[in-house]
Amino acid sequence: MDGGGKTIFVAGHRGMVGSAIVRRLRELGHGRILTADRGALDLLDQAAVLRFFGEHRIDQVYLAAAKVGGIHANNTYPAEFIHENLLIQSNLIHAAHVADVDRLLFLGSSCIYPKHAEQPMREDALLTGVLEPTNEPYAIAKIAGIKMCESYNRQYGRRYRSVMPTNLYGPNDNFHPENAHVLPALMRRLHEAKAASSPAVTVWGTGRAMREFLHVDDMARASVFVMEMDDAVYAQNTRPDLSHINVGTGEDCTIRQLAESLARVIGYEGALEFDSSKPDGTPRKLMDVSRLRTMGWRPEIDLEDGLHQTYRWFLENNATLRR
Repeated sequence: MDGGGKTIFVAGHRGMVGSAIVRRLRELGHGRILTADRGALDLLDQAAVLRFFGEHRIDQVYLAAAKVGGIHANNTYPAEFIHENLLIQSNLIHAAHVADVDRLLFLGSSCIYPKHAEQPMREDALLTGVLEPTNEPYAIAKIAGIKMCESYNRQYGRRYRSVMPTNLYGPNDNFHPENAHVLPALMRRLHEAKAASSPAVTVWGTGRAMREFLHVDDMARASVFVMEMDDAVYAQNTRPDLSHINVGTGEDCTIRQLAESLARVIGYEGALEFDSSKPDGTPRKLMDVSRLRTMGWRPEIDLEDGLHQTYRWFLENNATLRR
């Protein structure tokens, strides 16, 4: 099978989400999947991106490329987060339009919503309040990506869609102990604490902040589902100025509960100590996923199974992970 002969460009195919989308497309029989390593295509270079699209006949684009990180990374490198993400999005979305690519899926983030948005967060909470300061530059870049897609749809009649995932985890995640998101960073630190027989592990924040977690393979399934969705169904559940769709499980847990679950999965029996001098970030981030459920999609992997799967992958690949 060749998936109907479409050429599909997955930008960011080496990342956690991009690699999962590639896996999903191959599962569905798509044989014409186009990818480009950073050495072959610099997504920050507008001229290079325009040339790339001019050299290939592309039918669909999954825009999974982004500079990402946890609270520490967002706090430390705010200029890089806003600059690089704005460039990547602008270059790819515009080049897709110039090359007459009619279908594009932009992957955003739940951090686009206000810090104190009503929970669970609905799509119409966008731009209704102040953002969480620790990741505001990244969030602003992602909001700009949504609005770029909406603008090209409105002005040029494109079918550029946006999905906003909750916190993702799974194979090919960044497991750096400081720059990664909370789940993979904790997984690595607990694993190393177990190996070193450390009596305690310190966790940033009070442990009371609540987060929702979605396995990246579920995210990939949702991405392809939204990309391939019939136009009439999509239009019925969105509107031109509110086109993004939340993707999540609709269930959350505290960071303390997450740390305790990870400790069980890893087999770490030491103490968990919470450092309340470090920021919690947004108090709660739970997605309202009713819109996507109405369209017919549900996640398949629960958190406990997902943690076990991810830890097995971590153990198999630990030697090659970034330190």
